[in-house]
Amino acid sequence: MFGLEALDLARIQFAFTISFHILFPAITIGLASYLAVLEGLWLKTHNDTYRDLYHFWSKIFAVNFGMGVVSGLVMAYQFGTNWSRFSDFAGSVTGPLLTYEVLTAFFLEAGFLGVMLFGWNKVGRKLHFFSTVMVAIGTLISTFWILASNSWMQTPQGYEIVNGQVIPVDWLAIIFNPSFPYRLLHMSTAAFVATAFFVGSSAAWHLLRGKDNPAIRTMLSMAMWMALIVAPIQAVIGDFHGVNTLKHQPAKIAAIEGHWENVGDEPTPLILFGWPDMKAEKTKFAVEIPYLGSLILTHTLDKQVPALKEFAPEDRPNSTIVFWSFRIMVGLGVLMIFTGLWSLWLRKRDRLYTSRPFLYLALWMGPSGLVAILAGWFTTEIGRQPWVIYGLMRTADASSGHSFVQMSITLVMFVVVYFALFGAGLGYMMRLVRKGPKIDEGKETNEGGPGQKRTPARPLSAADDDGSEADNSPSLTKEI
Repeated sequence: MFGLEALDLARIQFAFTISFHILFPAITIGLASYLAVLEGLWLKTHNDTYRDLYHFWSKIFAVNFGMGVVSGLVMAYQFGTNWSRFSDFAGSVTGPLLTYEVLTAFFLEAGFLGVMLFGWNKVGRKLHFFSTVMVAIGTLISTFWILASNSWMQTPQGYEIVNGQVIPVDWLAIIFNPSFPYRLLHMSTAAFVATAFFVGSSAAWHLLRGKDNPAIRTMLSMAMWMALIVAPIQAVIGDFHGVNTLKHQPAKIAAIEGHWENVGDEPTPLILFGWPDMKAEKTKFAVEIPYLGSLILTHTLDKQVPALKEFAPEDRPNSTIVFWSFRIMVGLGVLMIFTGLWSLWLRKRDRLYTSRPFLYLALWMGPSGLVAILAGWFTTEIGRQPWVIYGLMRTADASSGHSFVQMSITLVMFVVVYFALFGAGLGYMMRLVRKGPKIDEGKETNEGGPGQKRTPARPLSAADDDGSEADNSPSLTKEI
């Protein structure tokens, strides 16, 4: 069907599940740190606006965290079901790295998550804040180990091949492989930027509908400060990451650039737009800027960038896909920087909360960070092909060898279940976002009694069927 084989369906299935999964950890990483900042500001300033925002976003964090855990478990099982030969070959490296993630990050998050979500009126202020900070740190530690594992697959080192299996010989070299620092910074920063635009979009939605209060304004203000500061930093990190990729994965860079061959000693141009044709071995309709490819990737005006024709056809990534996925990521990044700069211009003129054109831009930029993350991951993973472990193991040799029918059935099942389950979860989360922060969420609430309605004590009970918002956020009154 459509010229696809069982291996193609296995790759599509993993790409589908990881695309769903990566959205949740990205927002979890950003929201966890955002919540820590909000609670810290409340403790320092005693401004109840920060407290109200904390209670509002903690509910969304709880839903997002739960969906992230569930979708992550499915991915882990796929290593054994669909990619068993990869697990047999490299499990001695990837297995311990994922185990370290569970033992350090997941246990840390699980240990303090309950206190963070349910302990607001049961523990002291300092302990509750400490729990929030520990959850935030846990999400970053999780990112550390996951990126260490994936980066090792991109730039493997610290191993030996014994009897057809990878044997670790230097764990520090394995963890801190050449691409790891750049990829860790790039992904962590992307999570913060994506969360900033998610929060900013939520605030813009309410302001456009006339809901203007200190909590909404604070949401937009903090989000735009983050966009203004972090989006340009992400561009700089991306530049360093690109130079590192050129050194260790030149075929990926050639595919991203749609660059097929060098002409004499001429510097490499930058192809802004075009259509890389893998069969014709050329980029059709190319719009080029002379010298710019060399300047961006080598930081000189005379060095050339490796071309796709310098690599055997079977070793070339699919340039058609990564050429455009990379440009989607970069294009959204430019829009993020523009949004941050526009917000600064409006802030200086006291129009940040009233400029409807800007608010509409902020609204539509809400999913931009997540789309950019997906585009970046497609660029990274498809650009690594045909290798599952770069230079060591081809993707075709890593699969379990299931039949086309088996892969077709399971892929359809994944699509149906994921859209039903996570679609409902995302719908519920967006319902919470649409309701917005409730002023004075931290006041004492009715604990229930005969003939009285009891406020639910569960973050997932934050939205009733009638659309009213439950409130279970009594003020912290105790000190450790």
